Amino acid sequence: MTEFNRRAFLAATAATAATAATTVGRTPALALGPDVTAGNDPNPYFRHGVASGDPLPDRVILWTRVTPSADLGPGVGNGPSVSGRWQIATDRTFDRVVDSGRFTTSPVRDYTVKVDASGLQPSTGYYYRFVFNGVPSRIGRTCTAPDRFASPHNLRFGVVSCSNLQAGYFSPYRHLAARDDLDAIVHLGDYLYEYGPGRYGYGHSNTDIRSHVPAHEMVSLRDYRQRHAQYKQDPDLQRLHAKLPFIATWDDHESTNDAYRRGAENHQPDTEGDWQHRKWRAHRAYDEWMPTRMSDTAKLGDGDRLYRSLRFGTLANLSMLDLRSYRSKQVEQSELSEVDNPNRSITGDPQMVWLKDQLLTPKVQWKIVGNPVMIAPVVFPPLPNDLTAAVNDVTGLLPPDGVPYNVDQWDGYTADRHELFSHIANHGLQNTVFLTGDIHSAWACDLPRDAGRYPATKTVGTEFVCTSVTSNNLDDITNSPPRTTSIAIEEGIKASNRHVKYLNFDDHGYSVVDISSARLQMDYYKISDRADRNATSEWTQSWATAADTQRVHRVEGPVA
Repeated sequence: MTEFNRRAFLAATAATAATAATTVGRTPALALGPDVTAGNDPNPYFRHGVASGDPLPDRVILWTRVTPSADLGPGVGNGPSVSGRWQIATDRTFDRVVDSGRFTTSPVRDYTVKVDASGLQPSTGYYYRFVFNGVPSRIGRTCTAPDRFASPHNLRFGVVSCSNLQAGYFSPYRHLAARDDLDAIVHLGDYLYEYGPGRYGYGHSNTDIRSHVPAHEMVSLRDYRQRHAQYKQDPDLQRLHAKLPFIATWDDHESTNDAYRRGAENHQPDTEGDWQHRKWRAHRAYDEWMPTRMSDTAKLGDGDRLYRSLRFGTLANLSMLDLRSYRSKQVEQSELSEVDNPNRSITGDPQMVWLKDQLLTPKVQWKIVGNPVMIAPVVFPPLPNDLTAAVNDVTGLLPPDGVPYNVDQWDGYTADRHELFSHIANHGLQNTVFLTGDIHSAWACDLPRDAGRYPATKTVGTEFVCTSVTSNNLDDITNSPPRTTSIAIEEGIKASNRHVKYLNFDDHGYSVVDISSARLQMDYYKISDRADRNATSEWTQSWATAADTQRVHRVEGPVA
C-alpha cells in the first residue's frame, strides 16, 4: 500500500527421527543444544551469513553467499567461477554428516549458493555449514517437518512482515532468535523495500535510521542484488536466519509498491523501462538470495512460481500465496463498483484452483494460508447482501460488500473472495486460518460470508494479521503519541465491521502462532523503539480460534 493511501485511510527442529506415524514431540530445535548463531559471521568469505528454508520431511533448502575476494561484492556482474563444499549433520562437530556436496557459483548467480539437502529424517534437528578455500562458514541450525502421517503435538512459528531497514533496527528478529521454542519463521512479505534514501523512513519525518544501498530506488538487477545483500548483513536478521528455517513469500516491495501483473504504482515505464523486465530482475534476485523453492526447486531459471504448500503431519498444511504476480490492476477510487467484477482476480485462475485444492487436503486438521494481504472485509458500511442488491437496482453505485478502504487487499477483488469463501462453505471445511501481513497493524478477525449480517451469518474461517517489524503505522504517520488518536479509529472500524475483534494500529514487533489439535493461538509482541538497536520486547495480547469454531476469542496470556 502506498504511503499516500495509507495516510489517507488512517487519517479518515531431536536429533532422533520420528519416522513412524506417531505423536511427535516439540520442539525439534530444542535438541540442537547451545545456540551457535550469535553475531555476524566474521569470515569475509561468508559475510552475508547462512540460511535455511522451506522444510519438508526429508529435505530443506540451505543458502549462503560466497565473497571470493573483496572486489567481488554483490551485483558485481563479473569474475571467475568458484567452488566449495557444504555439509549437513546431526551434530555440531560434523562427525555425523548425513548429506554433503560441492557447489559452484559465479557472477551469473551473484555468487549465491542454494542447495536442497535431501535424504533427511522427519522432525529432526540438523547443523549445516559451507566451506570455501578451506574456511568454514558459521554453523547454521535447521529442522525438518514431521512425516506427512505423523501427528505432532503442536507447532510454533514466528510470524513477521514489513521489515524496512530505513525505518529502524530489526529488533523483532533479535527477540525471535533469542527464543528456543520455535519450529520456523513465516515471513509474509515486504522482506525488503525498494525505496532510496529519504523515502519511507522512520516516523512522521521519514528519517533514515539506516540508509539503503544502493542510494536510489532499486530498478536494475544489480540494484536488487545489492539491496538483498544489505539486508542479509543485518546482525539480527543473520542470527535468525542461522537459527531457524524461513518460510517466506513476497508482497509488493520486493519488486516495487502496489505491484500487479502488468505494472505497479511505483513503476514509471518512461524512466524505469519495461515492467516485465523489472519484475524478472526482482524475481531473479529473490530466487538467488532467499532460501525458498521457486517452481518447487532450488534451481535458478526454471520458473518463478512462488506459491507452494508445506505439510506438517496431520496437524497443519500451510499454503503460501503469491498475490502480486497474477493480479489485475487495482481499481481507481472512481470505479469502486468494479471490485466485484468476476473478470478481475487477485490470485489468477491457476493459483485459485490450486488453493481450493489445498484446502481440501485430506487428513489434515488446520488449513493455514500464508496470505500477503488482508482477506477479511473492512468496508463502510457493510450492508446485508440483499440490501446492497436492492440499492444497486436503483443506483448501481455500491460494491457488493460495502465501500472498501483498501482496494489493494482482497476487498478490491471480492469476486475471488466470494469464490474462495463459497468453496470453504460448500465443502463444509473447518479450521481454515489466514495468517496475514502487509498493513503494519495487528488484527484478529472472523471471516463471515455476509459481513452485513454478522454475527448471525456463517463464518468460513479466521484471520490473524501481524504488525510490521519496522514500517510506519498510524501513530508514526499522524505524529501522535501511541495509543491516543488511534484508539478512536480502531473502535470505529470495529463498530462498522463487527467481525473485527482486535485491532492495534500503533505497535511494531512480531507474533508467535502456536498450533495444537485443540486450538490455534496468535501471541502479539511489541518492541519499545525501532530507532533503538537494543529495543526491548513485551507481550501485548493473545487471540485464538478453538478447533471447529471458525471464530476468534481473546486469551489472557501467551503460550507458555
